[in-house]
This record gives sequence, C-alpha cells and structure tokens, in this order.
Amino acid sequence: MALTLSSIFVDGGAIPATFTCDGADTSPPLAWAELPAGTKSLALIVDDPDAPDPAAPQRTWVHWVLYNIPPAAGRLAEGGSRQLPAGTRCGKNDWGKAGYGGPCPPIGKHRYFFKLYALDAQLPDLGSTTKAELEHAMQGHVLGQAQLVGCYQRQHA
Repeated sequence: MALTLSSIFVDGGAIPATFTCDGADTSPPLAWAELPAGTKSLALIVDDPDAPDPAAPQRTWVHWVLYNIPPAAGRLAEGGSRQLPAGTRCGKNDWGKAGYGGPCPPIGKHRYFFKLYALDAQLPDLGSTTKAELEHAMQGHVLGQAQLVGCYQRQHA
C-alpha cells in the first residue's frame, strides 16, 4: 500500500468555507495511513499553483509548511495549526507568517495541494523555513508522498 492522506473533503472536491478566509480560517483535519517502513518524520506543504488567477497563473502561493511531524500522531486535528503534535516545527507561509493561512482566492476557482512527505530522518531545526528551503532539506530523505487536492472559489457579493 502507498502512503495516503485524507480529510473531510474528497480529493478534487470543495474545501468547506470554514477552513478559508471566508470562515474561521482554521486548518482542516488531516489523517494519514500506510506509512512506508522506516518513516521517522513527516513534512506537509500546502500550496496553490493557481495564484492569482487560474486563467493566468503567475506563481504558486504557499499556505502552510510543517516538518518533523511525528508519524505516530496519525492525524492533525481540525484547527491543528494552533495545536500541533509535540516536536512538529512550523515554517513560513507566503503571508510571511508561521502557521496555516486558508484559501482566499481573489478570482476564480483555485486548487489547493496538500502534500505529505514521509521522511527517513528528523530534520534539523530550520527555523522559520520556507517551502523551498524545506524541499531542499528533504532531498535524499523522502520515502513516500501522498497528495490531496481541494478546491475553493469565493462567493463574491
């Protein structure tokens, strides 16, 4: 079996508004299973490749960066960005803040990629690391990867 990642929305489905800037802007619950043998830690990157406009994307916007998640935790609770499992380290999103920043697309329907990586090591303290810095630190340590895609489009008045 391959590493799996799940939430309350299905892969390719709509992210409930409560997990966006139009709601409580808390992180959705996430659960993982089928960890590869030898997994010592997990890393999570959530990003949006459709920014700012899905019809003419210009960049990938990073919403959440986590690493050294204990594999045995099995999940991140709803709003987990405020109460992470012991040992989990939080990097910097593209708002320049540590923690989760929910979907808040200025136009159109965006895709949000929740990417979970099983690593064969605990990473050193990378401080307020960025996505690119974390990806560099993970090189040579990835045992498996799972991905869950959620979509969101704001209902403008």
